Amino acid sequence: MTRPLQPLLVLLSAIILPGSGQVINRQPVRGLIFVFFMLLLGGFTLITASPNVSLVGKFAGGIFVYAMAVFDAYKHARIRYETWRYAEEHKA
Repeated sequence: MTRPLQPLLVLLSAIILPGSGQVINRQPVRGLIFVFFMLLLGGFTLITASPNVSLVGKFAGGIFVYAMAVFDAYKHARIRYETWRYAEEHKA
């Protein structure tokens, strides 16, 4: 089993480029799904928001999915890393 990337590096990647954390975690379809729904919900809230809503409010749906994608990438990276570390410590 090869050593996975440090979870903090995956977190940084996911923050910089949405969906890249899932790709690094070897889940590219999951990353594409997150990007699709981020764009879909961001566009939907942009269209449906009233004119006096702030820019953050207009993209609230996309920002929410973006935050969930970042959390998901870090969580899976942490699980992969800790599983690898446990396996390395308990080799026979």
